[in-house]
Amino acid sequence: MTDATQFPTPAPTPENPAPQPAKPVRIFLVVVDDSPELKVALRYACLRARKSGGKVALLTVLEKGEMQHWLAVENLIREEQRAEAEQKLQKLAREVNQLTGTLPALYVREGNRTEEVLALIGEEPSISILVLAAGTDPEGPGPLISYYTGRGLGRLHIPLTIVPGGLSNEALDAIT
Repeated sequence: MTDATQFPTPAPTPENPAPQPAKPVRIFLVVVDDSPELKVALRYACLRARKSGGKVALLTVLEKGEMQHWLAVENLIREEQRAEAEQKLQKLAREVNQLTGTLPALYVREGNRTEEVLALIGEEPSISILVLAAGTDPEGPGPLISYYTGRGLGRLHIPLTIVPGGLSNEALDAIT
């Protein structure tokens, strides 16, 4: 026989306040590529995550090859690219851990970079901010920023933070 006695929950008092619902964790998504601006976006996202109690997510997208008639060669190249991408993500994950004290979420996708960023954001409702750093060369801010501030803006359903790509670590520390 079990005792089904229930004890009433005490009314909240200043000394014993009612429990608050957990706040959703803010996740800062950084798109990993080979640009020099990646380090700026990564540091900014890490510092913002650390100060706001958030986390960082890293996404790398492997562009699909165009060697459909050489399927075996394409598969080998894809495996090598994926292994390189995973190594790079692991290295960046260590940097994120050093700056934030937490491990980032890691994503490797294959396809069109702008489409895969949107797909991941749609699938992961916890991702709340996309952080990109603008290119510093005269050709423009970079393809992702050009897309998401142009024709892709209406498809982006979270805030986009654009960090100037030429900021130093000291400048980033000062503004975050």
